[in-house]
Amino acid sequence: MKKQHLFVTIILFMSLFLSSCSTVPITGRKQLDLIPDNQMLSMSFSQYDQFLKDNKESTNRRDINLVNKVGRKIADAVEKYFTEKNLSSQLDGYKWEFHVIDSKQVNAWCMPGGKVVVYTGILPLTKNEAGLAVVLAHEIAHAVAKHGNERMSQALLTQLGGVALSQAIKNKPQETQNIFMAAFGVGAQLGVLLPFSRTQESEADHLGLIFMAIAGYNPNEALNFWQRMAEAQKGNAPPEFLSDHPSDQSRIEDIKNEMPEAMTYYRK
Repeated sequence: MKKQHLFVTIILFMSLFLSSCSTVPITGRKQLDLIPDNQMLSMSFSQYDQFLKDNKESTNRRDINLVNKVGRKIADAVEKYFTEKNLSSQLDGYKWEFHVIDSKQVNAWCMPGGKVVVYTGILPLTKNEAGLAVVLAHEIAHAVAKHGNERMSQALLTQLGGVALSQAIKNKPQETQNIFMAAFGVGAQLGVLLPFSRTQESEADHLGLIFMAIAGYNPNEALNFWQRMAEAQKGNAPPEFLSDHPSDQSRIEDIKNEMPEAMTYYRK
């Protein structure tokens, strides 16, 4: 009887998985997607506004202008690429925002709908405009590839029993909020982390190179940036930006292999 119950449970799980799959834009990889886009956007906009109220924004006009300048160029590149690939509907509801948080944290993230935060602590490592483009293109790539949605779907399934987002918010609002923030790279502040998978990281690196190239930044700067990040963690605890972004030689080699394709999009 127990075996029969287990078999039925496995069948139900597989049915849920197969019926809840979507396709990652551009790469075509199948991913778990239990949450409708309109619900993700609504929660994203709400959590982003609350985050900005709870955290101190930088008053450094140079940093603010630079993040907005680079962010807007990457956003335009994303929109151009998606339009050319007949995927513009994937960006429906996006309302791009770029904010700089005054914090020593070495971190940056992007929520669904184009809600981006850069911490001042990462700027010494980006060093220049192209280095910042690497970070923003990578984080925006995670968002448009719906990696956060995928991670939150997995967490809802494993931690909250696969309930709908609306039901999770109603019954377990704090747990749901923590899962959401962790899924989009804000979990370090909550003592919670949901690491990106190697596949997701590879996709973000790949797409990020293309987006920064279309925006007019030399993709080769990605190699310099990730090498600096690798040096930054030697002998120390990894910066927040690396806590779920593994930086190692294999990543750098992968980026080198993807560089010829990325350079086809690069125009000075």
